[in-house]
Amino acid sequence: MDPKKALVVDDSSLIHRMFKLLLPKTVQISAYDGREALDRLAEHPDIDLILLDINMPNMNGFELLDVIKKDAAFAGIPVIIVSTEGKDADTMRGLKAGAVA
Repeated sequence: MDPKKALVVDDSSLIHRMFKLLLPKTVQISAYDGREALDRLAEHPDIDLILLDINMPNMNGFELLDVIKKDAAFAGIPVIIVSTEGKDADTMRGLKAGAVA
C-alpha cells in the first residue's frame, strides 16, 4: 500500500513525527483525538488511509472507528490501528469493528 494522503490520529506528537519519517511520500494530515479526526476527514475527503491510536482524550479510537464505519463517505477508507497497548483483546475488537490491521 502506497497511500497518497493519510490521516494520523494520535495524541502523541512523537507518533506523528515517526509516520512522517516512515511515509515520506505521503501527505499526512494530523489529528490528536477522534473529534478532531472527524473535522479533518470532512476537510480532506481524499484521505486514503487512517492510522489510528486507541487511547486518546475526547473520543477514543474505537469510538472514532465506529463513527467512520457507519458513515458511507468514510466507510471504505482502510484503518490501521497503531497502539502501544499491545492487548490481544484490543486487536480483536478493532478488527471486528472494521480495521484492516
